[in-house]
Amino acid sequence: MAGSVNKVTLVGNLGKDPDVRTTQGGAKIVSFSLATSDTWNDRASGEKRERTEWHRVVIFNERLADVAERFLRKGRKVYLEGSLQTRKWTDQGGVERFTTEVVLAAYRGELVLLDNKDAGDAPRQQQGRSQNNQQSGRWDAPARGSDLDSEIPF
Repeated sequence: MAGSVNKVTLVGNLGKDPDVRTTQGGAKIVSFSLATSDTWNDRASGEKRERTEWHRVVIFNERLADVAERFLRKGRKVYLEGSLQTRKWTDQGGVERFTTEVVLAAYRGELVLLDNKDAGDAPRQQQGRSQNNQQSGRWDAPARGSDLDSEIPF
């Protein structure tokens, strides 16, 4: 195979409010945990079962970091696209540790707010994508009094 693909697409709910940090250079880095759940009926017992996976998400994209800081809160449902990255560090006890994260990089990634929880005047969606190394974004604010369900394209 001549190439490879490293792309992650998730739809889930935030486990807690995002953590916002600023680098010495002034760039924002936003991180949060995202829960995705799978449900099924157990064949043997007929009981409904659920399994939740937790994903660590880190945003290096400046525009998406701003949106995440302003609008993401615990429980919000989001759609995101990024890539997997594993990093290594040494803890205080001298033990090497590894973590794998979903990264929305400076010129890649997408973030869409899917619910309207406590949004008030907040935009319903925010997307940030890069095409040809240019960063762009889209804000879709619903009109006051509009039926939000009729604006959803799916």
